[in-house]
Amino acid sequence: MKVHNYMEDVVDLVLKRILMEDKYGNQCVCEQCTNDIKAIALNNLKPRYIATEKGSVLSKANMFTVQSEIDVTKVLVEAMEKVNKLPKHRVME
Repeated sequence: MKVHNYMEDVVDLVLKRILMEDKYGNQCVCEQCTNDIKAIALNNLKPRYIATEKGSVLSKANMFTVQSEIDVTKVLVEAMEKVNKLPKHRVME
């Protein structure tokens, strides 16, 4: 197994859940905006590197607490607000 930041998986999962909520329906989901949201969020979250299957199982168990999901959600919503204020994608006319 390669060394991997498990927080990337968590951010992907939580972002998908957030984007399914009606109150975030105006969020642009183009590749550029989505990548910007993820990058901003990951830069503001503590990385959780794993290198073994055992480490993967432990990280999954530790990351899926209610508080950790709230923390990740908060950081993602803040990142979404930043991207919405100044999106870097090109608007098609």
